[in-house]
Amino acid sequence: SGIKLIQLDPKTGKRMSPDSKIHALAHQDSIEAPFIYRQADKYYLFLNWGICCRGTNSTYEIRVGRSEKITGPYLDKVGKDMLLGGGHQLLGTEDVFIGPGHPGIWREDGEFWFSFHFYNAAQRGLSTYAIRPLRWDAEGWPVVESAAK
Repeated sequence: SGIKLIQLDPKTGKRMSPDSKIHALAHQDSIEAPFIYRQADKYYLFLNWGICCRGTNSTYEIRVGRSEKITGPYLDKVGKDMLLGGGHQLLGTEDVFIGPGHPGIWREDGEFWFSFHFYNAAQRGLSTYAIRPLRWDAEGWPVVESAAK
């Protein structure tokens, strides 16, 4: 039924209370691997659409939307809600990088880095991990640098 968010108790790791509100964030027929990252005054929801774990037949791609609140709504670049199938494609299959998935971001020494797994077409679909530079464009959207750079 899509990607949901619920507050957890930091001491126990369990649901804050049995009736804690569940926030629906995104929906698509094939969706998983959410990652929320706060940059400046916005929250960014990264997730995967498509089919994973099929080697070079994988259709995974990484999508993103953003919100002013962690609970949403998360909108893509054209303003479409991720609950209604919105989500800007941040990273898809590119050259030998097939089906990128499970994004992560960190900042080190003032630089942003984007991590993900993919299936390496040059190595018959071997599951591989990649790290690429990440920047934020003038409108505040993340941009993953190309493997060719």
